[in-house]
Amino acid sequence: MYPEILYVMVEDLFETCREQNLKLALAESCTGGLIAGCVTSVAGSSEVLDRGFVTYSNDAKSEMLGVDEDLIETHGAVSEEVAIAMAEGALMNSDAQISLSVTGIAGPGGGTDEKPVGLVHMACAREGQDTVHQCHIFNGDRDRVRIQTVESGLKLLLMNAE
Repeated sequence: MYPEILYVMVEDLFETCREQNLKLALAESCTGGLIAGCVTSVAGSSEVLDRGFVTYSNDAKSEMLGVDEDLIETHGAVSEEVAIAMAEGALMNSDAQISLSVTGIAGPGGGTDEKPVGLVHMACAREGQDTVHQCHIFNGDRDRVRIQTVESGLKLLLMNAE
């Protein structure tokens, strides 16, 4: 279902999380649960994944993750500020020690000059550490943007789990 490299990355993530005694939480918008789907497609996911939040709407981001509505109104749902708030909210609303959030514009519509199709903000929060943000502009159709987001999100998690 996913490119083979993603399964390898998930297995590496599981090994690292076990070594570091980390549970994982996911907060997904533009991927709609694809990261959780990828993680749970590998045996042993229940040892590592605590929970996932699919927060596609702005209301869901606020209600489930505690993202301030003013933050969304000021910066937009697809922003560094909201990605960071989502990742930190996933930690606060779970039993996890590390989290990943993704919010973006997968297309084909919805893009602007300021925020084009393919723009994705992601953040990784880990207890006791500063939250790390990345911004990407992916090329391709909706499916390609979403798969590239899954891959980049797993890379960000691996980098911060070590």
